[in-house]
Amino acid sequence: MSSNVHSDSPVLVITGASSGIGAATARAMANAGYRLVLAARSRDKLKTLQDELGGDGKVITVACDVQQVADQIAMVDEALKAFGRIDAVFANAGRGGEPGGFSGADPEIWKDMILTNILGVGITLQACMPELRKSRGHLLITGSAAGRATIAGSMYSATKWAVSAIGYGVREELRGSGIRVTLIEPGMVDTPFFDESPDHALRPEDIAEAVKYALAQPAHVDVNELLIRPTPKA
Repeated sequence: MSSNVHSDSPVLVITGASSGIGAATARAMANAGYRLVLAARSRDKLKTLQDELGGDGKVITVACDVQQVADQIAMVDEALKAFGRIDAVFANAGRGGEPGGFSGADPEIWKDMILTNILGVGITLQACMPELRKSRGHLLITGSAAGRATIAGSMYSATKWAVSAIGYGVREELRGSGIRVTLIEPGMVDTPFFDESPDHALRPEDIAEAVKYALAQPAHVDVNELLIRPTPKA
């Protein structure tokens, strides 16, 4: 375990940290004084973000495919090697689908999305749980407004319904442990999910502020869910 001049600062692990909501959350929480473990598949994007946030030992990066158990165990190991503990985990990695609905979308796209959005979240929870139990920490999960509504032909929505169920289920499993569980449920967000920016959407920074709010609450306050949608058009 390395010594660290910022050893009193809480440690946050973020999956899917290289862009979108994950990167915006990294910026917000770095400004709030957190030490960060940034995990994603893209080493180059992670390095760019790490350089942006400063090279003072408060940010480490880990190449991680959330579908792979070994990658996620290595992520936890790297966090402990650098900082000695984990106080919060933002299970944020996810991907979108493609048009075509249940009638015509590519099943291989479905498979990758299901493994990332559902299995990947489950593995993150399992890999990080021992350390969160020690710290009586905070688990945050990126769900979606799509996990609360019926959307025609959307396997993506189905995966986010599953993520909501994971959030509810892990909260019950952890009841009495001191670990808080927060589902972050954005509506449309302008992220790299989209080839063209949607014309009426939240910004990744808006969701980062929701994460920051949940993390900032005192230990006796458990923010179960934050549903964030764009203000309807006038």
